[in-house]
Amino acid sequence: MKPGAMSLRDWRDIYRGAVPTLDPACVPLIERSAAAVSAIIARGEPVYGINTGFGKLANVHIPPEDLATLQRNIVLSHSAGAGSAMPVPVARLMMALKLASLAQGASGVRLETVRLLEAMLAKGLTPVVPCQGSVGASGDLAPLAHMSATMIGTGEMIVDGRSVPADTALAGAGLKPLTLGAKEGLALLNGTQFSTAYALAALFETETLFQSALVTGALSTDAARGSDAPFDRRIHLLRRHRGQIETADALRNLMHGSAIRASHLVGDERVQDPYCLRCQPQVMGAALDLLRQAAVTLETEANGVTDNPLIFAETGEALSGGNFHAEPVAFAADTMALAICEIGSLAERRIAMLVDPALSGLPAFLTPRPGLNSGFMIPQVTAAALVSENKQRAHPASVDSIPTSANQEDHVSMAAHAARRLMDMADNCGTVIGIELLVAAQGCDFHAPLKSSPWLEAVRTLLRREVPHLDEDRSLHPDQQAATRLVRSGAVVQAAGTLPSLCA
Repeated sequence: MKPGAMSLRDWRDIYRGAVPTLDPACVPLIERSAAAVSAIIARGEPVYGINTGFGKLANVHIPPEDLATLQRNIVLSHSAGAGSAMPVPVARLMMALKLASLAQGASGVRLETVRLLEAMLAKGLTPVVPCQGSVGASGDLAPLAHMSATMIGTGEMIVDGRSVPADTALAGAGLKPLTLGAKEGLALLNGTQFSTAYALAALFETETLFQSALVTGALSTDAARGSDAPFDRRIHLLRRHRGQIETADALRNLMHGSAIRASHLVGDERVQDPYCLRCQPQVMGAALDLLRQAAVTLETEANGVTDNPLIFAETGEALSGGNFHAEPVAFAADTMALAICEIGSLAERRIAMLVDPALSGLPAFLTPRPGLNSGFMIPQVTAAALVSENKQRAHPASVDSIPTSANQEDHVSMAAHAARRLMDMADNCGTVIGIELLVAAQGCDFHAPLKSSPWLEAVRTLLRREVPHLDEDRSLHPDQQAATRLVRSGAVVQAAGTLPSLCA
């Protein structure tokens, strides 16, 4: 791990389970920063967060003999979160983000504090952190307090899938709880790492969903005997949007060599396809551009230092600012919510088109004997329900603010909620795409013996290993679960070949 110079791929690897090891070049930076804090204490002047109270209590001077108690108290008093525990991969990503921030030598923490956080990641000790309670300024205080509490031996940790007391978990791993030094409690609590971890996790999940939706969109186009002419590169070069051009290229390549497409290349009476097929490059391309903008913001945020005050060891200064305000993360999360919502919305429209014989030319609800069988009638309803949920969740969180800390913190970002709600939206979108995979594959079955392109046939083969063709009605819930697993795991993307990426 090279703090300040991590790529999105690096953060994605950590989210997927990689263990970060700190670059040794960070050690002198950390030590100089800690020495600067010691020098400030020796001078005796009041400096926020080092020898004063916090928030509205910043004007209360704390004597040297109480500084350790001050730091312990802020951790304990701020451990006031609510709700269910963070998923372990997201919590570990949050820890790694905090590690990278502290290691840049601007937070005034000691090396032993940084090393404990690094060791917890290495030994698989994950704090139990309630996921509600942050307003995204002054940093993600409550969630990061729960993380920090485990470092001083209180609270709970997940070890090998079990929740155990933090002091027991530390002892079992050969580690000792910290006695926090001056500034350390505040440095651990202050920052945007909770919000950023959730936003990054959602970004990584959404990349797979976006790519999968390109695949299912191409398969749906073939199932509906749609045209690939709207994917002609010349159309999109005239508009100049990068995402639109790359999306059209991907769709065209996915359909290249399709015998289904070749069968109606000449003599097709239909002049234009519905928008859900024809406008895929425009809608999905816009989503891709939006997600890439969010990715740039989140990569920058992940490499930044966001606590307060910041220590400048070269001059011995502690400067109070507002890097803890997570507005950039909130904006990024809000735009991601729009993209996730639209990816699922377009997929649902393709599902609805395929089950409607008036639009698709296929049997009603894609069953050979409609009436006796309902076929894919209700999976489309399920997809519609999930898309509607996502529309409600897509309302921007960043436009909300509520004063806290006796109006000292009078404008907040709501980045924590903005980012956290993305995971549920991604779950919904993944299920919708899984349903489209089922429906599109079923639609292509009716064109036998004609086959789709080699790439799309590889995806159909992947699905048919787990889900057979639907002849007579059966419970479709297991089929939906299997298809969604193939989508969320990236198996559909892997089978389909190279697709546009967010983390290039």
